[in-house]
Amino acid sequence: MPQFSLEQRVAALERQVAQIKIEHVNGPAKKDWRRTVGIFTDNPQMLELFADAMKIREVDRKKARRRQRKGQRVKS
Repeated sequence: MPQFSLEQRVAALERQVAQIKIEHVNGPAKKDWRRTVGIFTDNPQMLELFADAMKIREVDRKKARRRQRKGQRVKS
């Protein structure tokens, strides 16, 4: 870890305190689902996760269709 001078450390602390004061005056950030929209856009890991989820969901759909067709045959 690099060694910072006392002046640099104090300046960093002053910036952090100023930011905390601003947040305190404005109140906490409003929690809203719209803040997260697009947060994972073009993220390769999330795109991979979504693709895997779609594959799993398609397998579930095929199983459900097979069960439904078997059920229709028995009733006929």
